[in-house]
Amino acid sequence: MEDRRALSASEYTMAAPEELIVQLRAVFFEEATEGLTTLESGLLDLDSGSRDPELINAIFRAAHSIKGGAGTFGMPEVTSFTHSLETLLDRARSGKCQLSAVHINAMLHAVDHLRVLLDAARAGGVIDARRTRVVQAELEAAMEGSVTEAAPAVAGPAPAAERQRYEIRFTPSRSMMRSGNDPYLILRALGDLGEVETTLDAEALPKAVGFDPEQLYLAWKVGLTSSATLAQVREVFAWVEDDCALEITVPSPTVKAEVIPEAAAPETQTKKQDSGSIRVNIDKVDALINMVGELVITQSMLGAVQREFDVTKLERLRQGLIQLERNTRELQDCVMRIRMLPIRFVFSRFPRMVHDLSEQLGKDIALTMQGENTELDKTVLERIGDPLVHLVRNSIDHGVETPEVRLARGKTAQGSILLNASHQGSNVVITVKDDGGGLNTEKILAKAKAKGLVPADAQLSTAEIHELIFAPGFSTADTVSDVSGRGVGMDVVRRNINELGGRVDISSTPEKGSTFTIRLPLTLAILDGQVVRVGSQIFILPLVSIVESLKVQPKQLSTLVGKAELIRLRQDHIPIVRLHRVFNLEPDTTELAGRLLVIVEGDGQRVGLVVDDLLEQQQVVIKSLDTNYRRVGGVSGATILGDGTVALILDVAGVISLSRESKGASWKTSSRAHTQP
Repeated sequence: MEDRRALSASEYTMAAPEELIVQLRAVFFEEATEGLTTLESGLLDLDSGSRDPELINAIFRAAHSIKGGAGTFGMPEVTSFTHSLETLLDRARSGKCQLSAVHINAMLHAVDHLRVLLDAARAGGVIDARRTRVVQAELEAAMEGSVTEAAPAVAGPAPAAERQRYEIRFTPSRSMMRSGNDPYLILRALGDLGEVETTLDAEALPKAVGFDPEQLYLAWKVGLTSSATLAQVREVFAWVEDDCALEITVPSPTVKAEVIPEAAAPETQTKKQDSGSIRVNIDKVDALINMVGELVITQSMLGAVQREFDVTKLERLRQGLIQLERNTRELQDCVMRIRMLPIRFVFSRFPRMVHDLSEQLGKDIALTMQGENTELDKTVLERIGDPLVHLVRNSIDHGVETPEVRLARGKTAQGSILLNASHQGSNVVITVKDDGGGLNTEKILAKAKAKGLVPADAQLSTAEIHELIFAPGFSTADTVSDVSGRGVGMDVVRRNINELGGRVDISSTPEKGSTFTIRLPLTLAILDGQVVRVGSQIFILPLVSIVESLKVQPKQLSTLVGKAELIRLRQDHIPIVRLHRVFNLEPDTTELAGRLLVIVEGDGQRVGLVVDDLLEQQQVVIKSLDTNYRRVGGVSGATILGDGTVALILDVAGVISLSRESKGASWKTSSRAHTQP
C-alpha cells in the first residue's frame, strides 16, 4: 500500500531534484537578507526609545523565519546561533525581560555575526567557531543580566585582547593603480595594526618586452601579528576588495590552515553582493505583459498590410509604423522600470553605521533619510553604495562635532546628517548633508601645499580649495584611526561616480556644515545625449556633462605659454580641447573664431570642446566597447543611430585626461591661474 503521509520540509528538500533545491536555497538567502535588514532596523528603533510590542514581534518573527529556513536547508550552526537570539527576543515580547542598551547591543552584534554565518553558508566557506562562541556567550550573558553597560563591544578588540597571527595573500589586479589605489598605502595600513612581515612575489613580472608600465604585476605575502579582529584586518582592504585576490588565513598548530570567510565590520558592509535576481512589483509585470500584447496587435496590423500591400494602404502603413514606434518606446520604458529598485536598499545600511560610529567617536548624531522610495537602475544601485558609505563616514568623523564643541559654538548637543534622494529629469540626485563645522579651507590648502599638490604661492578660490579633498592620498586627519585618515577614499568616491556617468559637488559653510551632492543617470543602459559632429565622425556627449554651448568670439581667446588655448567665459578662463586632435580627425577648419564650443564638466574641471556641428538630442542605447572590442581612452561606449551608423559615446573625464597628457602638467593649472578677475 502506498505511503501517503505528508513529507516534512526537510524530507521534501531531500527528495526534491537538485535544481529545485538550488532555487529554493537562493530564495532562502534572499529572504534571510531581508530578515537581517528587518532585525537590524528594528533593533535600532528599539535603541532610539521605541518599545512598541508589535515592533518586538516583527523582530522576533524575522529571527524565527531565518532559524526555520536554516534548519530546513541543513545549516545547524545558523540554527543554533539564531535560537539564542530568538530566545532573548521571546523573553522580551513575553514581558520577562526589559530590554536595555546592553541587550540591544548584544543583539546587534549577533545580527552582524549571523550575517557572516549566512554568507559562509551561501559560499560554502568555513565557519569561525571561536567567534560564534564569543558572540553567543554575550547573548547568554545579557539574558542572565551579567553584562554591565560598560561591556566592551564584540566588534572590536577587548582591552586585553589576545594577539592573533594572520597570514595574508594579497594579489592586486593588473589595473589597480589606474583606479587610484596604491598597494603601498594598504601595506602601510596593515603595519598600523601590529607587527608585519612582508614577502614580495614578483613571479608575474614580465621581461622588458611586453612590459606595460601602467599595469601592476606584483603580489605580496604578509604575516601579521595583531590583537585586531578579522573584520578590522579586512577593513584595510575595503576599497580594493573587488580589485584584488585576497586570502586571509589563521594558521593553527593542530589543524590545517583554513581560509576564514569575511566577517563584516558592523559599521561597514561594503561587499558587493549580486544575487542575480530582482523582486519586481506585480504592477510592473502586468504593465509589461499588457505592452507586449499591444505590440503583437500592431505587428498583426502591419503583417496584414504587408501581405496585401498596394498604394491605397499607405495610410494604414503609416499609422501602423507610428503605433509601432509608440509601442516600442513604451515597451522600453516598461522593461527599464523592471530594473528600477528603490534606493532604500542602499540607505538601509546607514542607521546602523551612524549608530556604531557615533558611539565609537563619542558623538550624538541623528540620521534622517528622505526619498527612500526614489528608484534607480539596479546596476547603479549596486555601485553607489561604497561612495555613499565613505561620504557618510566622512560627515560623522570630520563633519559633525562632539557634543562639547557643539554646545560651545551655540549649537544643540546632537548633530544631524541628512540623506536625501530625488528625481530630477532623467537623473537621480542624492545629497549627504551635515550640520557640522564645514570644510576648513585654511587647513586643506596648507595640507595641499605641504604635499606639493599646488604651488606654495597659489591663490585659490574657495570652490577650488574644496576640490582638493578629491586628490589621491589627500587627508586632513592628524592621526590615522579605524574610521579615516589614510587618504584613501574621496578620490575613489569621485572616480566611481564618474564611471557611472555622474558627478559630485560640494557646498560648505564654516560652522554651518557641508553638503555633498551626487548626480547620477537613472540607468546605465540608456543615455540622454547630444549628437555632435567632428569632421566625418559622429560623437555622443552625455547631457549630464554639458554646461552650455556657444560660438567662439575672437576677443574671448587667449593662450597660456604657447601650450593651452583658453576662452574667457564671464569671470573664468576655460581650457579649450580640440576633439579632432584628441582622436586624430580632419576637421572642417582649424580656425577657432566662429567655431562651436560645448562647455562640459568632468573630473571636477570645466573645458570647452571644439565641434563642427551640433545635431539633435536623443536617447541612445549604450553598448559596451570593453565587451565587444577593447577599452578606448576617452570613450565610455558606443551606440547605433537610426541610420545604422555607429557613434562613440564620449567619456568627458577621459577626454580631459587625454588632452591634459598631450599638453603637459601646466595645462590643468592654467584655469586656476586665470580664475581670479
